[in-house]
Amino acid sequence: MPRPLSLPRRRAAAAVLTAALLVPLVGCGGDDDKKGDAGGSKSGSASGAKLTVLAAASLTDVFTEAGKVYESEHPGTKVTFSFAGSQELAAQVRQGVPADALVTADTKTMDGLSAETGSPTVIAKNRLVIATGEGNPHRIRALRDLADEDLKVVLAAPEVPVGRYSEKVLDDQEITVRPVSQEPSVRAVLSKVELGEADAGIVYATDADSAPDKVDAVEIPDGQNAVASYPAATLKDSRHADAAARFVTWLSSPAAQKILRGAGFQQP
Repeated sequence: MPRPLSLPRRRAAAAVLTAALLVPLVGCGGDDDKKGDAGGSKSGSASGAKLTVLAAASLTDVFTEAGKVYESEHPGTKVTFSFAGSQELAAQVRQGVPADALVTADTKTMDGLSAETGSPTVIAKNRLVIATGEGNPHRIRALRDLADEDLKVVLAAPEVPVGRYSEKVLDDQEITVRPVSQEPSVRAVLSKVELGEADAGIVYATDADSAPDKVDAVEIPDGQNAVASYPAATLKDSRHADAAARFVTWLSSPAAQKILRGAGFQQP
């Protein structure tokens, strides 16, 4: 039968056991701290957070500016954007491309990703215009003019939000347009007009405003127009959930809304 430990030996054994139990706790705490640094812990720290935001192509200019402001207001946080047509962004989310937040140019695309996102919040709205070459050389005045078969008209593909909006406004007015091409994003439509490869195209007002020296914008009356809504949401697979949530919340803040309004986007 083993002899009982003496008091000093019992104390020494207890100290060793306590130290052994504390080692894994310290290790877990260190991991949590790293996660907090990377993604913004619940205590509010977001030092070193690196966020990837998938955003609709029409947000390219305004989000580039907004990202810089956000980084200046949140030292240590880096925001990287990946811009594309909303349908391409949705495909990336479904394929599991690493990202932290998503902003689309329509609620339909976002709603289709409800299993992969948090609750979305509409952060801005937009309207359609007809983009023409600088000086509007073909004297386009209204949607009906786009039916002229002598015009080279380019539209976004139907699966792209702006393409779907364009199709709706043309169908509502019973106007048949035969586009020379259907593009994967609104920026691709704008580029065709800018380069003179198309005489006209339907884009968002903010996109036409981004190239005032290259295109003219023909307004579409409210009664014939469509309103595009931009919902933002966190992605459930984000490795930086808290920091992503802070960014999405910030998009509705006065500072972010001022930037969006300045770029021509409408209030949510």
